[in-house]
Amino acid sequence: MAVIGIIGGGQLGMMIAQEARLLGAETAVLDLSEDAPAFSVCDRRVVAPSFADAESLERLCAMSDVVTYEFENIPADVLAPLAGKYNIKQGVSQLLASQDRLTEKRNAEAGGLRCGGYVKVDTPEELRAGVARFGYPCILKSRRLGYDGHGQKVLRSEADLADAERMLAVPSILEEFVDFDYEASVIMVADGDNVISFPVGQNIHRDGILDLSIVPAPQMDEALQRRMVAESEAFMRRCGYEGILAIEYFVCGDRVLFNEMAPRPHNSGHYTIEGCTTNQFRELCRYLLGMPLEEPRLVAPTVMKNILGRDMKAAEELRRMAPEGVHVHLYGKSEARRLRKMGHVTMVGVTPEEYRGRWESFFAENEC
Repeated sequence: MAVIGIIGGGQLGMMIAQEARLLGAETAVLDLSEDAPAFSVCDRRVVAPSFADAESLERLCAMSDVVTYEFENIPADVLAPLAGKYNIKQGVSQLLASQDRLTEKRNAEAGGLRCGGYVKVDTPEELRAGVARFGYPCILKSRRLGYDGHGQKVLRSEADLADAERMLAVPSILEEFVDFDYEASVIMVADGDNVISFPVGQNIHRDGILDLSIVPAPQMDEALQRRMVAESEAFMRRCGYEGILAIEYFVCGDRVLFNEMAPRPHNSGHYTIEGCTTNQFRELCRYLLGMPLEEPRLVAPTVMKNILGRDMKAAEELRRMAPEGVHVHLYGKSEARRLRKMGHVTMVGVTPEEYRGRWESFFAENEC
């Protein structure tokens, strides 16, 4: 029986392991925490002192036929030598590109995608030159390790510069403020020249964290969706990327601007588990196991709601109510911090209007 090694045991690793089992494969998972969600469903485990621990990573690789990862911030200098020795099938090139916002944007442009304005910023002088170029507002971001709104600051006036300069202790990037209509994402899985794409979703954020994914994207016409998918697939082919890739875009009228990418399953694609005929985790596993990919099809209009710690009361109540078409996924994390991702709810056959009319107030009234 084939063994898929997964670096990272969070909810993405857990859902990869669940789909791998359905396809007849075993999984080995490496994580730092004894109670990582994926440890509850995997077949073998490695508890490591850090994700930079070469010995632990090699142990995982040695017990696996093929290896993947559930997050992008794995030290590349540790993983790259292992990629030459073991079957890390996606390789490390798209992992490297996604680890640094500056490299990521340059890579996107080289692959044919369009970005908003950006400049490298390492000194106060470069920061001020960038602000003079873009004007207010603009956004300062750390080049590495930022997620869910962390490691970034919106600069709205000169009064924000002092705090911004303190962020320059790490390499940073300044981006122009894009006045976008909405954000959308596309998730693809590629095996050689064959690329499959999941339906485009529209993403709504709250407190810098994804709150809702709505599919099909309600504000995007079919022609624009087709163009976004075609350009994304062409980008994967030009860059020679394989495996799974999620790309987030800003949509401004009929313009589509690259925001960021992730070479792993993506939060905005959780809806695919019930909302599509196949899902992002299954197709990643098919790729890893050398099985033919399956072209996904949307089952019905779908809304995915992220469950944070503040939403746990609502999620538990929904699970008790068990309304038709509503699927509650809880990740089994031991501590429910207010803004920690604890699960998601997928509502199949629910339009945005139906969500606002019935469920939006339900979540607001049950917020902790």
